[in-house]
Amino acid sequence: MKKAELINAVATEMNTAKHIADEALFALGKVLQRQLVAGEPLLIPGIGTFSILNKAARLGRNPQTGETVEIAAKKTVKFKAAKALADAVNE
Repeated sequence: MKKAELINAVATEMNTAKHIADEALFALGKVLQRQLVAGEPLLIPGIGTFSILNKAARLGRNPQTGETVEIAAKKTVKFKAAKALADAVNE
């Protein structure tokens, strides 16, 4: 689903104008970003939880040369689906 299709679907579900659905999705993205940057998880009921996962530095291997390469530590976004969503997908 592309952005325009998502906006149309949300507008239809909310029974509102497309520009309001677009603003709601934009606001959700900003709130999610702000929470994660602050190091706090964000729970969206019925959907799941977004949180930050700290990955430690490690050694990897270049598949072309076989040479050992150091991979730097980094933060990544983790998503854990809510039980209701996981159950709905598995029906």
